[in-house]
Amino acid sequence: MTMPGPDLRKAAETMPMNSLGFRKPPAQTRVVVAMSGGVDSSVVAAMLAAQGYDVIGVTLQLYDHGAALAKKGACCAGQDIHDARRVAERIGFPHYVLDYENKFRESVIEEFADAYLAGATPVPCIRCNERVKFRDLLDTARELDADCMATGHYIRRHDGAAGAELHMAADPARDQSYFLFSTTREQLEFLRFPLGGLASKAETRALAAEYGLAVADKPDSQDICFVPNGDYASVIEKLRPGAADPGEIVDLDGNVLGQHRGVIHYTIGQRRGLGIGGLGDPLYVVRLEPETRRVVVGPKQALATRIVPVTEVNWLGDTPFEGEISINARIRSTRPPRPAILRATGPGRAEIELLDPEEGVSPGQACVFYATEGTRVLGGGWIAHRRGG
Repeated sequence: MTMPGPDLRKAAETMPMNSLGFRKPPAQTRVVVAMSGGVDSSVVAAMLAAQGYDVIGVTLQLYDHGAALAKKGACCAGQDIHDARRVAERIGFPHYVLDYENKFRESVIEEFADAYLAGATPVPCIRCNERVKFRDLLDTARELDADCMATGHYIRRHDGAAGAELHMAADPARDQSYFLFSTTREQLEFLRFPLGGLASKAETRALAAEYGLAVADKPDSQDICFVPNGDYASVIEKLRPGAADPGEIVDLDGNVLGQHRGVIHYTIGQRRGLGIGGLGDPLYVVRLEPETRRVVVGPKQALATRIVPVTEVNWLGDTPFEGEISINARIRSTRPPRPAILRATGPGRAEIELLDPEEGVSPGQACVFYATEGTRVLGGGWIAHRRGG
Protein backbone atom coordinates (compact mmCIF):
# COMPACT_ATOMS: atom_id res chain seq x y z
CA MET A 1 0.00 0.00 0.00
CA THR A 2 1.39 3.38 -1.03
CA MET A 3 1.39 5.99 1.71
CA PRO A 4 0.43 9.55 0.77
CA GLY A 5 3.43 11.77 0.24
CA PRO A 6 4.28 14.67 2.53
CA ASP A 7 2.84 17.16 0.05
CA LEU A 8 -0.55 15.40 0.05
CA ARG A 9 -0.59 15.15 3.85
CA LYS A 10 0.31 18.83 4.15
CA ALA A 11 -2.45 19.75 1.70
CA ALA A 12 -4.99 17.81 3.76
CA GLU A 13 -3.85 19.51 6.96
CA THR A 14 -4.13 22.98 5.44
CA MET A 15 -7.46 22.35 3.69
CA PRO A 16 -10.13 24.60 5.20
CA MET A 17 -12.74 22.99 7.43
CA ASN A 18 -16.11 22.48 5.76
CA SER A 19 -19.34 23.50 7.49
CA LEU A 20 -19.68 20.08 9.13
CA GLY A 21 -16.17 20.20 10.61
CA PHE A 22 -14.22 17.98 8.20
CA ARG A 23 -11.06 18.90 6.31
CA LYS A 24 -12.29 17.74 2.93
CA PRO A 25 -14.62 18.99 0.20
CA PRO A 26 -18.37 18.62 0.86
CA ALA A 27 -18.69 16.27 -2.13
CA GLN A 28 -16.34 13.85 -0.35
CA THR A 29 -18.25 14.12 2.95
CA ARG A 30 -21.11 11.67 3.35
CA VAL A 31 -23.85 12.67 5.78
CA VAL A 32 -26.91 10.65 6.73
CA VAL A 33 -29.89 12.88 7.53
CA ALA A 34 -32.51 11.50 9.91
CA MET A 35 -35.71 12.58 8.15
CA SER A 36 -38.99 12.55 10.07
CA GLY A 37 -40.94 14.01 7.16
CA GLY A 38 -41.35 17.36 8.90
CA VAL A 39 -40.09 20.75 7.78
CA ASP A 40 -37.02 20.81 10.07
CA SER A 41 -35.27 17.63 8.93
CA SER A 42 -36.36 18.27 5.33
CA VAL A 43 -34.62 21.66 5.37
CA VAL A 44 -31.47 20.08 6.84
CA ALA A 45 -31.35 17.55 3.99
CA ALA A 46 -32.02 20.17 1.31
CA MET A 47 -29.52 22.62 2.80
CA LEU A 48 -26.69 20.08 2.98
CA ALA A 49 -27.42 18.82 -0.53
CA ALA A 50 -27.34 22.43 -1.80
CA GLN A 51 -23.94 22.86 -0.13
CA GLY A 52 -22.65 19.91 -2.13
CA TYR A 53 -22.57 17.19 0.54
CA ASP A 54 -23.12 13.51 -0.27
CA VAL A 55 -26.55 13.25 1.42
CA ILE A 56 -28.46 10.08 2.23
CA GLY A 57 -31.91 10.43 3.80
CA VAL A 58 -33.20 7.82 6.24
CA THR A 59 -36.71 7.70 7.70
CA LEU A 60 -37.83 5.33 10.44
CA GLN A 61 -41.23 3.65 10.39
CA LEU A 62 -41.95 3.46 14.09
CA TYR A 63 -45.44 2.03 14.30
CA ASP A 64 -48.22 0.44 12.24
CA HIS A 65 -48.27 1.99 8.80
CA GLY A 66 -52.04 1.70 8.36
CA ALA A 67 -52.84 3.30 11.71
CA ALA A 68 -50.20 5.95 11.13
CA LEU A 69 -51.80 7.08 7.88
CA ALA A 70 -54.90 8.14 9.79
CA LYS A 71 -52.97 9.89 12.55
CA LYS A 72 -52.52 13.63 12.00
CA GLY A 73 -49.64 15.54 13.52
CA ALA A 74 -47.56 12.43 14.14
CA CYS A 75 -43.84 11.84 13.74
CA CYS A 76 -42.53 9.02 11.54
CA ALA A 77 -46.04 8.09 10.42
CA GLY A 78 -47.34 7.09 6.97
CA GLN A 79 -47.83 10.60 5.58
CA ASP A 80 -44.47 11.69 6.99
CA ILE A 81 -42.67 8.85 5.23
CA HIS A 82 -44.33 9.94 1.99
CA ASP A 83 -43.33 13.58 2.58
CA ALA A 84 -39.70 12.65 3.29
CA ARG A 85 -39.55 10.61 0.11
CA ARG A 86 -40.95 13.53 -1.92
CA VAL A 87 -38.27 15.85 -0.55
CA ALA A 88 -35.54 13.37 -1.49
CA GLU A 89 -36.96 13.00 -5.00
CA ARG A 90 -37.19 16.76 -5.51
CA ILE A 91 -33.68 17.52 -4.27
CA GLY A 92 -32.15 14.38 -5.79
CA PHE A 93 -30.56 12.23 -3.10
CA PRO A 94 -31.16 8.59 -2.08
CA HIS A 95 -33.74 7.90 0.62
CA TYR A 96 -34.36 4.77 2.65
CA VAL A 97 -37.17 3.72 5.00
CA LEU A 98 -36.23 1.42 7.87
CA ASP A 99 -38.86 -0.61 9.72
CA TYR A 100 -38.17 -0.02 13.43
CA GLU A 101 -41.69 -0.85 14.61
CA ASN A 102 -40.66 -3.72 16.88
CA LYS A 103 -37.66 -1.84 18.27
CA PHE A 104 -39.82 1.22 18.98
CA ARG A 105 -42.46 -0.85 20.77
CA GLU A 106 -39.88 -2.68 22.90
CA SER A 107 -37.66 0.32 23.69
CA VAL A 108 -40.21 3.12 24.03
CA ILE A 109 -43.90 2.19 24.11
CA GLU A 110 -43.68 -0.75 26.52
CA GLU A 111 -41.61 1.25 29.01
CA PHE A 112 -44.00 4.19 28.67
CA ALA A 113 -46.87 1.97 29.79
CA ASP A 114 -44.90 0.36 32.63
CA ALA A 115 -43.72 3.77 33.90
CA TYR A 116 -47.28 5.11 34.06
CA LEU A 117 -48.42 2.01 35.93
CA ALA A 118 -45.58 2.60 38.43
CA GLY A 119 -46.87 6.10 39.16
CA ALA A 120 -44.34 7.97 37.01
CA THR A 121 -44.87 10.53 34.24
CA PRO A 122 -42.51 9.40 31.45
CA VAL A 123 -41.07 11.36 28.52
CA PRO A 124 -40.99 8.84 25.65
CA CYS A 125 -39.50 11.31 23.15
CA ILE A 126 -36.24 11.28 25.13
CA ARG A 127 -36.16 7.47 25.20
CA CYS A 128 -36.81 7.44 21.45
CA ASN A 129 -33.83 9.74 20.81
CA GLU A 130 -31.68 7.75 23.24
CA ARG A 131 -32.56 4.18 22.26
CA VAL A 132 -33.66 4.38 18.64
CA LYS A 133 -32.63 7.53 16.75
CA PHE A 134 -29.25 8.15 18.40
CA ARG A 135 -28.29 4.53 18.88
CA ASP A 136 -29.63 2.19 16.21
CA LEU A 137 -30.00 4.81 13.48
CA LEU A 138 -26.55 6.16 14.24
CA ASP A 139 -25.15 2.64 13.83
CA THR A 140 -26.92 2.42 10.47
CA ALA A 141 -25.30 5.70 9.42
CA ARG A 142 -21.87 4.27 10.21
CA GLU A 143 -22.70 1.14 8.21
CA LEU A 144 -23.44 3.44 5.26
CA ASP A 145 -19.88 4.83 5.61
CA ALA A 146 -21.18 8.24 6.66
CA ASP A 147 -18.82 10.80 8.17
CA CYS A 148 -21.63 12.08 10.39
CA MET A 149 -25.39 12.10 10.96
CA ALA A 150 -27.46 15.29 10.89
CA THR A 151 -30.88 15.90 12.43
CA GLY A 152 -33.42 18.72 12.48
CA HIS A 153 -33.23 19.25 16.24
CA TYR A 154 -32.89 22.78 17.58
CA ILE A 155 -29.73 22.43 19.61
CA ARG A 156 -26.08 23.32 19.04
CA ARG A 157 -22.91 21.26 19.03
CA HIS A 158 -19.58 23.01 19.64
CA ASP A 159 -16.08 21.59 19.43
CA GLY A 160 -14.55 22.29 22.84
CA ALA A 161 -11.09 21.74 24.28
CA ALA A 162 -12.15 18.35 25.69
CA GLY A 163 -14.29 17.29 22.73
CA ALA A 164 -17.78 17.93 21.40
CA GLU A 165 -20.07 19.97 23.66
CA LEU A 166 -23.87 20.27 23.71
CA HIS A 167 -25.34 23.79 23.85
CA MET A 168 -28.84 25.26 23.89
CA ALA A 169 -30.29 26.49 20.60
CA ALA A 170 -29.94 30.14 19.60
CA ASP A 171 -33.74 30.47 19.73
CA PRO A 172 -34.88 29.80 23.33
CA ALA A 173 -38.45 29.21 22.14
CA ARG A 174 -37.33 26.26 19.98
CA ASP A 175 -34.56 24.87 22.20
CA GLN A 176 -34.78 21.07 22.49
CA SER A 177 -31.91 20.46 24.90
CA TYR A 178 -34.32 19.04 27.51
CA PHE A 179 -35.11 16.16 25.13
CA LEU A 180 -31.49 15.48 24.18
CA PHE A 181 -29.72 15.42 27.56
CA SER A 182 -28.98 11.69 27.29
CA THR A 183 -26.89 12.13 24.13
CA THR A 184 -23.47 10.67 24.95
CA ARG A 185 -20.09 12.20 24.19
CA GLU A 186 -19.41 9.49 21.62
CA GLN A 187 -22.70 10.21 19.86
CA LEU A 188 -22.03 13.96 19.94
CA GLU A 189 -18.77 13.46 18.05
CA PHE A 190 -20.77 11.92 15.18
CA LEU A 191 -23.88 14.14 15.28
CA ARG A 192 -24.53 17.51 13.63
CA PHE A 193 -27.42 19.94 14.23
CA PRO A 194 -27.47 22.50 11.37
CA LEU A 195 -30.60 24.35 12.58
CA GLY A 196 -29.38 25.06 16.12
CA GLY A 197 -28.01 28.48 15.22
CA LEU A 198 -31.13 29.81 13.49
CA ALA A 199 -32.88 32.73 15.18
CA SER A 200 -36.43 31.42 14.71
CA LYS A 201 -38.64 28.75 13.15
CA ALA A 202 -39.66 31.38 10.59
CA GLU A 203 -36.13 31.13 9.14
CA THR A 204 -36.55 27.38 8.74
CA ARG A 205 -39.85 27.76 6.90
CA ALA A 206 -38.35 30.48 4.69
CA LEU A 207 -35.53 28.11 3.73
CA ALA A 208 -38.06 25.37 2.97
CA ALA A 209 -39.90 27.73 0.64
CA GLU A 210 -36.60 28.77 -0.95
CA TYR A 211 -35.77 25.12 -1.69
CA GLY A 212 -39.28 24.56 -3.05
CA LEU A 213 -40.26 21.97 -0.44
CA ALA A 214 -43.93 21.01 -0.20
CA VAL A 215 -43.58 20.72 3.60
CA ALA A 216 -42.75 24.43 4.03
CA ASP A 217 -46.07 25.10 5.78
CA LYS A 218 -46.53 21.67 7.36
CA PRO A 219 -47.59 21.93 11.04
CA ASP A 220 -45.16 20.79 13.73
CA SER A 221 -45.62 17.23 15.00
CA GLN A 222 -47.15 16.50 18.38
CA ASP A 223 -44.86 15.69 21.29
CA ILE A 224 -45.86 12.03 21.68
CA CYS A 225 -46.46 10.47 18.29
CA PHE A 226 -48.26 7.31 19.38
CA VAL A 227 -50.75 8.96 21.78
CA PRO A 228 -53.86 10.17 19.89
CA ASN A 229 -55.27 13.46 21.21
CA GLY A 230 -53.11 13.29 24.33
CA ASP A 231 -55.21 10.45 25.79
CA TYR A 232 -52.44 8.54 27.62
CA ALA A 233 -54.86 6.42 29.64
CA SER A 234 -56.55 4.85 26.60
CA VAL A 235 -53.16 3.85 25.15
CA ILE A 236 -52.08 2.27 28.44
CA GLU A 237 -55.40 0.44 28.83
CA LYS A 238 -54.90 -1.10 25.37
CA LEU A 239 -51.32 -2.11 26.19
CA ARG A 240 -52.10 -3.31 29.71
CA PRO A 241 -55.74 -4.47 29.90
CA GLY A 242 -57.13 -4.15 33.41
CA ALA A 243 -54.49 -1.64 34.43
CA ALA A 244 -56.98 1.08 35.31
CA ASP A 245 -58.12 -0.44 38.60
CA PRO A 246 -60.14 1.98 40.78
CA GLY A 247 -58.96 3.01 44.23
CA GLU A 248 -59.12 5.63 46.96
CA ILE A 249 -58.30 9.34 46.92
CA VAL A 250 -56.79 10.19 50.32
CA ASP A 251 -55.34 13.27 51.99
CA LEU A 252 -51.84 13.50 53.46
CA ASP A 253 -53.08 11.93 56.71
CA GLY A 254 -54.64 8.96 54.92
CA ASN A 255 -58.25 10.09 55.28
CA VAL A 256 -60.41 8.82 52.40
CA LEU A 257 -61.90 11.70 50.41
CA GLY A 258 -63.29 9.84 47.43
CA GLN A 259 -62.75 7.19 44.76
CA HIS A 260 -60.81 7.30 41.49
CA ARG A 261 -60.94 5.39 38.18
CA GLY A 262 -57.26 4.32 38.20
CA VAL A 263 -53.92 6.00 38.99
CA ILE A 264 -53.08 6.13 35.25
CA HIS A 265 -55.64 8.95 34.91
CA TYR A 266 -53.69 11.25 37.27
CA THR A 267 -50.41 13.18 37.29
CA ILE A 268 -48.49 15.07 39.98
CA GLY A 269 -49.79 18.62 40.35
CA GLN A 270 -53.21 17.86 38.85
CA ARG A 271 -56.09 19.84 40.32
CA ARG A 272 -59.02 19.45 37.94
CA GLY A 273 -61.04 16.30 37.46
CA LEU A 274 -60.45 14.86 40.94
CA GLY A 275 -64.18 14.67 41.76
CA ILE A 276 -63.69 15.81 45.35
CA GLY A 277 -64.94 19.38 45.23
CA GLY A 278 -66.56 21.24 48.09
CA LEU A 279 -63.78 20.54 50.59
CA GLY A 280 -62.61 24.13 51.09
CA ASP A 281 -59.14 24.97 49.80
CA PRO A 282 -58.15 23.52 46.40
CA LEU A 283 -56.42 20.15 46.54
CA TYR A 284 -53.73 18.85 44.17
CA VAL A 285 -52.31 15.43 43.41
CA VAL A 286 -49.06 15.30 45.41
CA ARG A 287 -48.25 11.59 45.14
CA LEU A 288 -49.34 8.43 43.34
CA GLU A 289 -49.17 5.09 45.13
CA PRO A 290 -49.82 2.39 42.50
CA GLU A 291 -49.00 -0.45 44.91
CA THR A 292 -52.00 0.55 47.09
CA ARG A 293 -53.94 2.11 44.18
CA ARG A 294 -54.13 5.38 46.12
CA VAL A 295 -54.03 8.95 44.82
CA VAL A 296 -52.71 11.25 47.55
CA VAL A 297 -53.87 14.88 47.48
CA GLY A 298 -52.91 17.93 49.50
CA PRO A 299 -52.67 21.74 49.48
CA LYS A 300 -50.55 23.52 46.91
CA GLN A 301 -47.65 24.03 49.33
CA ALA A 302 -47.33 20.23 49.60
CA LEU A 303 -46.16 20.20 45.96
CA ALA A 304 -43.05 22.25 46.77
CA THR A 305 -39.91 20.14 46.30
CA ARG A 306 -36.32 21.12 47.09
CA ILE A 307 -34.46 17.77 46.91
CA VAL A 308 -34.75 15.80 43.66
CA PRO A 309 -33.12 12.34 43.34
CA VAL A 310 -32.04 11.41 39.81
CA THR A 311 -30.83 8.18 38.22
CA GLU A 312 -29.21 7.14 34.91
CA VAL A 313 -27.13 10.31 34.94
CA ASN A 314 -25.47 11.21 31.64
CA TRP A 315 -22.62 13.59 32.48
CA LEU A 316 -21.26 15.83 29.71
CA GLY A 317 -19.13 18.16 31.83
CA ASP A 318 -15.34 18.42 31.55
CA THR A 319 -14.76 17.98 35.29
CA PRO A 320 -15.26 14.57 36.94
CA PHE A 321 -18.78 13.67 38.06
CA GLU A 322 -18.13 13.82 41.80
CA GLY A 323 -18.68 15.99 44.86
CA GLU A 324 -20.86 19.11 44.63
CA ILE A 325 -21.27 21.10 41.43
CA SER A 326 -23.20 24.35 40.98
CA ILE A 327 -25.58 24.08 38.03
CA ASN A 328 -28.84 25.34 36.65
CA ALA A 329 -31.46 22.56 36.61
CA ARG A 330 -34.56 22.20 34.46
CA ILE A 331 -37.21 19.77 35.73
CA ARG A 332 -39.85 20.37 33.04
CA SER A 333 -39.43 21.15 29.35
CA THR A 334 -41.75 24.14 29.76
CA ARG A 335 -39.83 25.71 32.65
CA PRO A 336 -36.56 27.67 32.57
CA PRO A 337 -33.43 26.28 34.27
CA ARG A 338 -33.14 27.29 37.93
CA PRO A 339 -30.06 27.53 40.23
CA ALA A 340 -29.27 24.25 42.00
CA ILE A 341 -26.55 22.13 43.57
CA LEU A 342 -25.71 18.79 41.95
CA ARG A 343 -24.38 16.13 44.33
CA ALA A 344 -23.09 12.85 42.96
CA THR A 345 -24.37 10.02 45.19
CA GLY A 346 -22.96 7.05 43.28
CA PRO A 347 -22.33 5.76 39.75
CA GLY A 348 -25.05 7.23 37.55
CA ARG A 349 -26.92 8.68 40.55
CA ALA A 350 -27.22 12.17 41.98
CA GLU A 351 -29.24 14.43 44.22
CA ILE A 352 -30.32 17.87 43.04
CA GLU A 353 -30.91 20.57 45.63
CA LEU A 354 -33.02 23.35 44.14
CA LEU A 355 -32.17 26.69 45.72
CA ASP A 356 -35.83 27.65 45.34
CA PRO A 357 -38.38 24.83 45.70
CA GLU A 358 -40.33 23.84 42.56
CA GLU A 359 -43.89 22.55 42.36
CA GLY A 360 -45.03 19.45 40.52
CA VAL A 361 -41.73 17.53 40.40
CA SER A 362 -42.75 14.16 38.93
CA PRO A 363 -40.88 10.84 38.91
CA GLY A 364 -40.23 9.75 35.33
CA GLN A 365 -39.57 13.27 34.08
CA ALA A 366 -36.08 14.41 33.12
CA CYS A 367 -33.89 16.75 35.15
CA VAL A 368 -31.43 18.45 32.83
CA PHE A 369 -28.21 20.12 33.97
CA TYR A 370 -26.87 23.39 32.52
CA ALA A 371 -23.78 25.47 33.20
CA THR A 372 -24.44 28.43 35.49
CA GLU A 373 -23.14 30.76 32.79
CA GLY A 374 -23.54 30.46 29.04
CA THR A 375 -25.53 27.91 27.08
CA ARG A 376 -23.74 24.63 27.71
CA VAL A 377 -25.71 21.49 28.57
CA LEU A 378 -23.91 19.40 31.21
CA GLY A 379 -26.14 16.33 30.94
CA GLY A 380 -29.02 15.17 33.08
CA GLY A 381 -30.86 12.23 34.58
CA TRP A 382 -34.28 10.79 35.30
CA ILE A 383 -36.23 11.94 38.35
CA ALA A 384 -36.70 9.01 40.73
CA HIS A 385 -39.29 8.34 43.40
CA ARG A 386 -38.36 9.96 46.69
CA ARG A 387 -37.72 7.60 49.56
CA GLY A 388 -40.60 7.72 51.96
CA GLY A 389 -42.99 8.90 49.23
